[in-house]
Amino acid sequence: MPNTPVLSDPLSLTRGPTWSNRITLAPLTNWQSHPDGTLGDDEYRWLTMRAQGGFSMTMTCAAHVQASGQGFPGQLGAWSDAHLPGLTRLAQGIHAGGGVSSLQIQHSGRRADQALTGQRAVAPWDDAETGARALTTAEVEQLVQDFIAAARRAEQAGFHGVELHGAHGYLLAQFLDGENNRRSDRYGGSFENRYRILFELIAGIRAATGPNFQLGLRLSPERFGITMPESTALAQLVLADGRLDYLDMSLWDCFKEPLDPAYAGKPLIAHFSALDRGATRLGVAGKIMDTATANRCLDSGVDFVMIGRGAMLHHDFARRALADPAFCCIERPVSRAHLQAEGLGPAFLQYVSSTWPRFVADE
Repeated sequence: MPNTPVLSDPLSLTRGPTWSNRITLAPLTNWQSHPDGTLGDDEYRWLTMRAQGGFSMTMTCAAHVQASGQGFPGQLGAWSDAHLPGLTRLAQGIHAGGGVSSLQIQHSGRRADQALTGQRAVAPWDDAETGARALTTAEVEQLVQDFIAAARRAEQAGFHGVELHGAHGYLLAQFLDGENNRRSDRYGGSFENRYRILFELIAGIRAATGPNFQLGLRLSPERFGITMPESTALAQLVLADGRLDYLDMSLWDCFKEPLDPAYAGKPLIAHFSALDRGATRLGVAGKIMDTATANRCLDSGVDFVMIGRGAMLHHDFARRALADPAFCCIERPVSRAHLQAEGLGPAFLQYVSSTWPRFVADE
């Protein structure tokens, strides 16, 4: 049996550059770009500081692939060539900091903010809760082409790869929702039909980009209409397929047990690290706030970890964790001044303080 990797080990992927260590930046909503989706200076600073802080791969926030897909203020865009100058600047800045770069690409679907888009939200189904309307088959086909175009744009801008955001109840995850996606065309109903769009995207991006372009996928294990039997089955399919370079499982808490009692007895991470994955790499995110937990993830059989809130608290989380086996994030709540010094601009601070109770101190 191969030796368990350590955090400082480089990670080679089937395509593209080797990652210098096993600690990567998770994609994080931050509200810091412009209303038209072009790159903002605060977003640039936030991401380039993380590349300088030792993260081997720095991933952007979710960048929407259609104007109608915007889900939050100041969201980075990838749906127009007007975004190319900023994306190019961002890729160059990440590379100058020493990191591999990835643009996460996304559409919010029923979670799109109609006040921002000026358009009625869309979903795989007519959604009474949000007022979203069902996409036509032709619109799903166009969506696939727009994701592929965004990936080509990322490659043109100089990013080393893209990640498909298939998690957290956004549009790609909405297709996977077995409770609600009862479409009668080839994109709904059966499990195979519901995940069809992901394989069309994987095949399309592979065909449209170069042989060294890295491709990842983010999935949720449960919630959002996703069940453990289907999420583990889908994870096994994409891992075995070989066209992805990595699968990113967003677990929220790596070491909690699944909600489904049939899967009790071992933590979420163990259900996914046990899957056969060939050369496809497996990473996890979820409450990794210290070196010990990051090491525990590798010991549990995954290839890399993705750091979210820990990277907000310390732009150099990766460097600190690699240097100190006892490193642990600063206690929360933290001051606004601390977060500002770590590269969070005013809009990001507003988002964090309104989203995570007890993360930012009242001042």
